[in-house]
Amino acid sequence: MAGTVRDGGAAGQSPALRVGTAEEAERLWGLRTRCVRELCSTAYPPEVIAPWAASPPPAQYAGLIAQGGCVVAEDGAGQLLGYGILDTAGNEIDALFVDPDCGGRGIGQALMQALQALADPDRPLVLSASLNAVPFYQRCGFRALREETYPHPSGVALASVRMQRP
Repeated sequence: MAGTVRDGGAAGQSPALRVGTAEEAERLWGLRTRCVRELCSTAYPPEVIAPWAASPPPAQYAGLIAQGGCVVAEDGAGQLLGYGILDTAGNEIDALFVDPDCGGRGIGQALMQALQALADPDRPLVLSASLNAVPFYQRCGFRALREETYPHPSGVALASVRMQRP
């Protein structure tokens, strides 16, 4: 599920973007876990956050990254600022996370633009947004298709919004 972005727009220096590798799956998952704990708690109760944040990466996570649809944002010193993953088979944004301390610097926007550049322009780009990330995706041109329940591998059912960008 894509989500947990808090990005108010462009400010400051642009991050360096590069293709992510399967070898850094654990590092990326660590940022995802921090984002779930710190950003999603505004939209989900503790009994959902706890198992969601504690879940290990799915078995296919490194393979998804290895497909070439992972974009990593770093600062000049190599500090991880955020990342996004496009599942190219489904033309679906699987993940987009920005370090909670880096919101409002345009990192989410830069990652979104890079993911859109990787996507198939002849098919709609889709995602399942966490509730707290819906406004960000709307600013990126996505529109809500429906509310849904995302069956997270941790066993919790996450309220989310299915979105599409034509």
